Amino acid sequence: MKMPTPEQIRSNRNVLFWSLHTAGWAVYGLSQYTGALVYDKPSSYGRVIAVSAIAGFVLSLPLRYIYRRLWRRPLHERILGVLAGSYVTGAALRVVINLSYKAFVDPEWQPQGLFELFGGTLSTTTLLLCWSVLYFGIKFYESERKQEEAMLKAVALAQEAQLKMLRYQLNPHFLFNTLNAISTLILDNQNRNANHAVTRLSEFLRYTLDQDPMKKVTLRQEIEALDLYLGTERLRFGERLHLEYAIEEGALDALVPSLLLQPLLENSLKYAVSAREEGGSVRIEGRAREGLLELSVIDDGPGLREGMPAGERRGVGLRNTRERLAVLYGGNYRFTVLNAQPGLRVEMALPLEFAAAGAEPPARAAAARLSGGVGA
Repeated sequence: MKMPTPEQIRSNRNVLFWSLHTAGWAVYGLSQYTGALVYDKPSSYGRVIAVSAIAGFVLSLPLRYIYRRLWRRPLHERILGVLAGSYVTGAALRVVINLSYKAFVDPEWQPQGLFELFGGTLSTTTLLLCWSVLYFGIKFYESERKQEEAMLKAVALAQEAQLKMLRYQLNPHFLFNTLNAISTLILDNQNRNANHAVTRLSEFLRYTLDQDPMKKVTLRQEIEALDLYLGTERLRFGERLHLEYAIEEGALDALVPSLLLQPLLENSLKYAVSAREEGGSVRIEGRAREGLLELSVIDDGPGLREGMPAGERRGVGLRNTRERLAVLYGGNYRFTVLNAQPGLRVEMALPLEFAAAGAEPPARAAAARLSGGVGA
């Protein structure tokens, strides 16, 4: 018969109970046998110990089912139930021990009345009280652990739902702009370009659907996803769009939330390129510094007007990115929007993480450097 693993014992209540129940009474028998050797008891006393351990194993089993009914009862009822159950079981166990003592050790012993037959009940009741306390203690611990696991699972599901909601807020906005661009190409009889745009759009949408918003990708993969997105935007803007990457080699394998940069780039295209006849330029920077991954999206658009909050000036992209980072990293990140003179500069600093085994882990010092929270 295959022995249960520690994980099976921990996760299965029946396996856990029977394992602990058997081990507890085995330890009881072993301790009694050790005491018999110390006090030089006759060899026949070992039979008394074996009978008492087996009797304790059997007689204490009904307590489990009684205590299950008591588990949801008020505290005073549980206490009374434990005291009564331990006393009755302890008295029955004591009778078995005394009779086995008479049978195996001293056949001439004759109990003088019920008091002597039940003699020693206090010690066995104390033993059963310890069994009861251990049972309720383990049951309480298991209940608390399951509640904690359920709470953590609920929090994780809520975070995942929130991230997906933020993703769905962005995709319709992107689709609206892209479909408008394709419609314009068709109206201008640029059917070949429109067909290319639809193909690029389908590739990008397939990528977004395959990506879990809770998972992270390398910065290299994120740049490849941006190129899919830009496949449609380059057809739309042509030479009006000037894009520059300045990503250090050491940062390309760092992990970032999937499609983190796309809404920021979309905002820059909307305000720095689309809104101006001459177009504009966008620069994406990335570097690894002292346990942090620092990312910047810089454009030469109009920037922020004095007194105008960034979220209101630049649409949902910046706000959703900020909220997504808050869900994924708590307070352990930095997100700052400021004027670049000319244009706008969006800066992010995330804990530096790598996917490859044996790669540099996230620096613990990053949390201290980022504890200042989110920039304005």
